[in-house]
Amino acid sequence: MREMGSWREYQIRRLADDPEAAINYLQLTLEEYHADGDLPFFLKELRVFIESQGGVVEICKRTGIDTETLLNMFSNEDATRLLDTFSSLLNALKNPLVIEGTHAKHLAPVKQIPTNQ
Repeated sequence: MREMGSWREYQIRRLADDPEAAINYLQLTLEEYHADGDLPFFLKELRVFIESQGGVVEICKRTGIDTETLLNMFSNEDATRLLDTFSSLLNALKNPLVIEGTHAKHLAPVKQIPTNQ
């Protein structure tokens, strides 16, 4: 009998196959963070998005972001404070951040991620 993967694995595979769904997922994650300020949840879901796009190294290659910079965002308290401050600024200005497909030129379907069998 085939073992079922985790919800996280399912999401990663689904988003890897559908760039539009990946953008929608990222947008929803940002909207939820904007509404409730739950930074750990936002970073967890951001990791799912990044993994769906081939992982940190691949997304850094496609976007030109330094790998160390992106990794520090998940582990460095100062970087997470910066994200929180940016969100507070957007909230105060009543201007939510919007991600649209036209801004996602670096997203493309990636190779299917193998599941544990």
